[in-house]
Amino acid sequence: MRRIKVIDNITKNGHVEFGPGYEFTDDLSQADAILMRSSDIHDLELPPSVRAIGRAGVGVNNIPVEHCAHQGIVVFNTPGANANAVKELVIGLIMMTSRDVLGGMRWCRAHEGDPDVYVKAEKAKKEFVGREVIGRKIGVVGLGNVGSKVANACDALGMEVYGYDPYLSVEHAWQLSRSVRRVDDLTELCRGCDYLTLHVPSKEDTIGMLGAEQIEVLNDGAVLLNFARETIIDEDAVAAALESGKLSRFASDFATPKVLSMENTMVTPHAGAGTGEAEANCADMAIEELTDYLENGNITNSVNYPECHMGVCRYPGRFACLHANVPNMIGQISAILAQEDVNIQRMANEAEGPNAYTMVDTDDPLDPTTYNRLRAIEHMWRVRVIKPVPENK
Repeated sequence: MRRIKVIDNITKNGHVEFGPGYEFTDDLSQADAILMRSSDIHDLELPPSVRAIGRAGVGVNNIPVEHCAHQGIVVFNTPGANANAVKELVIGLIMMTSRDVLGGMRWCRAHEGDPDVYVKAEKAKKEFVGREVIGRKIGVVGLGNVGSKVANACDALGMEVYGYDPYLSVEHAWQLSRSVRRVDDLTELCRGCDYLTLHVPSKEDTIGMLGAEQIEVLNDGAVLLNFARETIIDEDAVAAALESGKLSRFASDFATPKVLSMENTMVTPHAGAGTGEAEANCADMAIEELTDYLENGNITNSVNYPECHMGVCRYPGRFACLHANVPNMIGQISAILAQEDVNIQRMANEAEGPNAYTMVDTDDPLDPTTYNRLRAIEHMWRVRVIKPVPENK
C-alpha cells in the first residue's frame, strides 16, 4: 500500500482519488509521495520515505526543486492542464479592455436608485465607446500551452496575430493556426501592435523582458495583458506608459503593490486557472504522473529530472537510479551489475541539466548488498526498487 500526503485543497470540493493500492496519510514521515498546489514547502523537512512531489499547477517556485533532486525526489508539475481556463480569461479581458466594460458597469452602479437612470444612461454611453478587435494586431509572447491557445482564439476572432517564441516546440507549432505569423525578435513583434499578451515562464532570460523599448513601438493606446508572471514586465515602464497614454489599459493576473497603484488597470488575484475544470484537470494529471512514477518508474513532466519511459513494469528486477549528470555513472552502474553476474534486459538513461535518471530491468531483483553498492556511488542521490504492476494492486 502506497501512502499519499495531500497538502492544500487540490480541487474545489477537496476530493481526489488515487485508486486501489493507495491510501492518504496525515503523517508526512510515512508518505511515499506528496500531492500539493500552492503552499510553500521550502522550510518543510522532507523525510526519506518521500519519493515524489506532484504539483497540481505549473509554477514550482514554492518547492525547493534542486534540493529535492539531491534527495532523489522527483518534482512533477502539470503543464497545459489549466491552459484553456487561462485562455478564456485572457480573451474575456481583451474584450473588456476594448470596450471599457468595467467603466460602464461602475457608472450604472453609481446611479443606482436614480429614477432617471435609463435616460441618463443613453447619454452617458458615449463616454464608454470602445473599439472592435476584428482586424486589430495582437502580439503573443510565448506560444506554449497557453499562448498557442490564445493565438488561435484571437485568430478565430478575426485579429491579425503575430507570435514570438524562440523555444517553440514542434508540438505547439503544429497546434498553431496557419494564420499566426511568427516573429524572431521581441521588439519587432511589438511594433504596431494594438494588443500585447504575455505567456512565458519566469526564467533568467525572461525576467523584465517587456520594458520601455518594447512598449515604445506599440501603437498609441495599446492594451497590455500579463498572465505569465509578475516578474516578466518592467513595472515602472508600464506605469509610465499608462500615465502618458501610450498604453490605454493594462490587465494583469498579479496583484503587486505597484500594479495596484496604476491607473487604467484590471487586476485579478492570480485567478487565470481558477475554474473547477482546470483544478480537476491539474489533479488528474498530477495523480497520473505520480502513479506512473511510483508503479513503473516512468517520468513525465518533471521539473528536476528528465523524461524517461520504459513502459509498464513487467520484470521483477526493475530499479531506478537518480543521480548527478556527471561522466561514468552508467559505466559504474554497469560494472557493479557485471561483477554480480546480473543480466540486464533493458536499460534507459536520460540526462538534462545537472541531474540524470537511469532505469534498469533485470531478470531478478538484486540482492540488498548490490543495491547498497549502487547507493554508495559518488553523486548517486537515490536508488529505487520498483515492483511489477501486479504486486502494486
